[in-house]
Amino acid sequence: MRGKIHGIHGTESDAMALNDAKVKAAKPKEAAYKLTDGGQLFLHVTPAGGKHWRMNYTFGKNAAGKPAQKTLTIGAYPIVSLGEAREARDQAKRLLLDGRDPSVAKQLVRKARDVAIENTFQVVAERWFEKRSGWSLAKLDAWIAQHGSARVRDAHHWTDPNVRGWSAVHSDDVLKSLRRDAFPAIGGLPLADIDTQRVLELLHAVEQRGAIESAHRLRQRISDIFNVGMVAKLCTSDPAPVALNKLLADKPKAKKQPSIIDGTDDNDERLARLRELLKKCEIERTRAGTKFALRLLALTAVRPGEISGARWDEFEGLDGPAPLWRIPAARMKGDKERKEEVGGDHLVPLSRQAIEVLDALREVSGRYELLFPSERRSHHSISENTLRALLIRAGYYQRHVPHGFRAAFSTIMNERADRAWREIGQPGLSPDRAIIDLMLAHVPGNRVESAYNRAAYMPRRRELAQEWADLLIVDLDPPASQISRPVRYAATGPGRGDAS
Repeated sequence: MRGKIHGIHGTESDAMALNDAKVKAAKPKEAAYKLTDGGQLFLHVTPAGGKHWRMNYTFGKNAAGKPAQKTLTIGAYPIVSLGEAREARDQAKRLLLDGRDPSVAKQLVRKARDVAIENTFQVVAERWFEKRSGWSLAKLDAWIAQHGSARVRDAHHWTDPNVRGWSAVHSDDVLKSLRRDAFPAIGGLPLADIDTQRVLELLHAVEQRGAIESAHRLRQRISDIFNVGMVAKLCTSDPAPVALNKLLADKPKAKKQPSIIDGTDDNDERLARLRELLKKCEIERTRAGTKFALRLLALTAVRPGEISGARWDEFEGLDGPAPLWRIPAARMKGDKERKEEVGGDHLVPLSRQAIEVLDALREVSGRYELLFPSERRSHHSISENTLRALLIRAGYYQRHVPHGFRAAFSTIMNERADRAWREIGQPGLSPDRAIIDLMLAHVPGNRVESAYNRAAYMPRRRELAQEWADLLIVDLDPPASQISRPVRYAATGPGRGDAS
């Protein structure tokens, strides 16, 4: 295949093949010229002294129907050596034999490289995160710039209402793990440049700080991001496959949240332990509101987060015969679809004892929107750790956590229901078990059934709520008596355990 050089003035022919000495010795002249090598490869020398490897070839037809004359630019010398230029020439000739235009092939390679550079792991991961979560990172970062660190409960300011994504808590957890662990290590690399060894080094670094479960979750997220990249043809493989788990430390077995009833098989003993726990917590010197939160948590068996974020406008009919706490679906545990479910509010019938707590609490926080505001900032709710800290001070470290009241309620009330069912001669388990599940807001697999049952069996739920309160609140001081008690221990004088 023969080619011609066009548009070069003052050309100089050289029938001899080039060598490194000739290339290095080539000096600029008044007009551009070329030094030919062979196989249509030549060195183009500019008046400014630039030296560029080029190759002439023919491909296709021009407008006149004759072979189209083309020139392939290979690269500048000395960045591209003579040997490398010849290798590029030979590669171009192989493409021509396959019926492909070397210039077009080079443009495609350059475009693919540019796409890879533009689509770094961080860029692709952020697009993946926004699509999965429904968050806008631009809005989130603008919020942080204006207001400081973002709070999960403010997520509506940077979410897309048209996207049914993850819950705010899960979204926050995923983003923090990417920004803390993944982006600093591999965020700036194109997906195609990240191999399994790099991912493994990153995951081992997470493991070394003791976050074994976090390392496993991060592997899953990285794998999902690469799967998206493969669909978009940004990479050809996943460097974080499931098999990588074999090279990570085993995930610790999930620990059951401790409850004071653990290890008991008798309801009387279980109730005795719960009553003693409440009594010990209520003689601790701490804010009355904290004690009220713990007692209300025990009475309602809701999740600790639902107590800490409770608002006064969620309570209905407190002065009537059917008092109710309507916890909005948006505050319930679950994915975004669960939180946006029509009719998805969790309805909690309130016992007489729960109303007594609310009546006393109104003197403490009735002027605020929140039942349990933070001591320093009234528009922020107390931390869930506030109740955990009270239990620890009362001597229940690793023996009972706020979530443990749910286990206690479920165990005691289900056992009572089954015993009563057997006493009337009925086989199997009591139908009250399904109602107790509703009271605990356990979501059944069928979402239609779940939505239908939100307000179902309310009369029986009220009866069970009152039975539970009557069993639990025995020999405890009235809630109102807590308001005037000291909240801290003095440097000298009576110590812990003194109720005065």
